[in-house]
Amino acid sequence: MNKIIQSAIVLSLATVGLVFSAVSTQAEVLHSRYKDLVVMGVHDLPEQAQAKGNSLFLHSDNSGSTYLYIEQQHGERLSIFDVTDPARIRLLVSESLQAEGAFDFVRPLGSGAELVAFRDGGRMAVLDLRKVGKPVFRTISNTTNLAEAAKLGESGLLSTNEPYSYGPAVARDYRVLDISAENPVLLATVKDVKHLVTNEETGTTFFLGSEGLTVVRRISIENGHKVRQMQMQGN
Repeated sequence: MNKIIQSAIVLSLATVGLVFSAVSTQAEVLHSRYKDLVVMGVHDLPEQAQAKGNSLFLHSDNSGSTYLYIEQQHGERLSIFDVTDPARIRLLVSESLQAEGAFDFVRPLGSGAELVAFRDGGRMAVLDLRKVGKPVFRTISNTTNLAEAAKLGESGLLSTNEPYSYGPAVARDYRVLDISAENPVLLATVKDVKHLVTNEETGTTFFLGSEGLTVVRRISIENGHKVRQMQMQGN
């Protein structure tokens, strides 16, 4: 996935200034004193980002573009955002799904598919990503827990006969703090976050909370990524 690392960890205060809290989320674009840390709330993003989501993941294609997939309306809708440039996030497509209830994105299956696990019944499915704007959703009959399966090269998995068991995520509030000043300054709080994911290439973190999507950008990392891209294009 082109060095994109998906994770659900709390980012350290020293790097992005995130800790738990229970304050209201800010709506407007906010930035730290030296404008290296930027917070984009739901009203700074495409309208579909305001819809509540259940799960999300990042995917990069072979052309260098990066997309954020968000499952919404308890499995009835999938929204795809182009997040290649964090300063210009746009909605690519939002379409209805023929899914069988709420689900979670579990793990990539090669470079063109994502494993999906339904929250009820232990069933699993595959989201075919070969056509970015037209993903194909396929339920699979195998009830084996592929989420824990080990990879066998690039084309195989080694799994046990244990079924998949859904473990509900715990909602947390995240505070975004500017620590460039003598005293830390609160920039925003993202409420009831159950899922988050980070694009390590651009330093962008996407929070899926009770009010929709919130994006925290790190401008110095974005600029460094752009410089590396230009250098690669020049070679």
